[in-house]
Amino acid sequence: MPHRLLFGVYPGGVAGDDSGGPASGPPDDPDRVAEALDRLQGRPGRPFLVRAYTGFDETTRLGGPHPTATPQDARRYAVRGRHLDLVAQYRSAAGDVDGYCRFLRELVEQYGAVTRTLQVTEEPNDTANPILDGCYPSVRDAIVRGVSAAKERARELGYDELRVGFNTTPLFGPSASFISELTALGGPAFVGELDYVGLDFFPDVFRPVAPAGLASAVEGLLRHHRDTALTPAGLGHLPLHITEHGWPTGEERPPHRQAEVVATVVGAVVELAEELSLSGYTHFALRDADSSQPGLFHRFGLTTDDYTRKPAFDTYRTLIDRHG
Repeated sequence: MPHRLLFGVYPGGVAGDDSGGPASGPPDDPDRVAEALDRLQGRPGRPFLVRAYTGFDETTRLGGPHPTATPQDARRYAVRGRHLDLVAQYRSAAGDVDGYCRFLRELVEQYGAVTRTLQVTEEPNDTANPILDGCYPSVRDAIVRGVSAAKERARELGYDELRVGFNTTPLFGPSASFISELTALGGPAFVGELDYVGLDFFPDVFRPVAPAGLASAVEGLLRHHRDTALTPAGLGHLPLHITEHGWPTGEERPPHRQAEVVATVVGAVVELAEELSLSGYTHFALRDADSSQPGLFHRFGLTTDDYTRKPAFDTYRTLIDRHG
């Protein structure tokens, strides 16, 4: 039987520009989002992930409900076999790891019944961008202690299907040792609690890749991540989930090329899934943040910001039908 992947999509629209500037564009339309999710999922009951983001910082009120920042009220989309892929960002300038661990336990209490994957921090190896978690002190402690806190609370509540992990971007240069540093810090107990590792990667977005070389570039990157980041750190046994991948449209970036990129990258992931233990693929994003803006981060959608489908939408839907 062919190896099957767990597919998903981030359905929100809000996004800043590539300098971390303010968000723009129309608000999400929950009815249109639900309709698009139904189309991508293909049939009710097929496992499908809805990626959502929330976060902890000094303004977070512990003890109360924690709404998802984007998409708003993400729980409403976790129906008909869909579950949340919930990202819990750590943005504590004070390094409040205790508070973050309590936050994670409360997230499990609030969302555990509708969540399949809980990601502890977002791109914690990236120290250059203040919207990402690597900029904040004690982020490694937050991962090690946070994974254990979330898993412990999930066991207490009987959420045995809830998978807890963390993600990174591709690890080269100074960040190449990030995962080994994590496992050295956390030791066997931390490794034993992890269920998966995630990878955000965007080939041919920030550094050009020739179309003819895209599939081999994806293969090389995935092999590199498995062989030089996960395995030496003692995590070679864990599944790797593509937690974010996308390719924006825009000037000199035609919609038909976006569809080709989706087909090529997902095809490479499918081809390597069994050999490299790739468990799933989540596309970023369902819709453009703001189709009127020229910035890369505004047009990652499979649809425009009014939910008009680009060719990549139907390409992705076909891939889900074939390999999901």
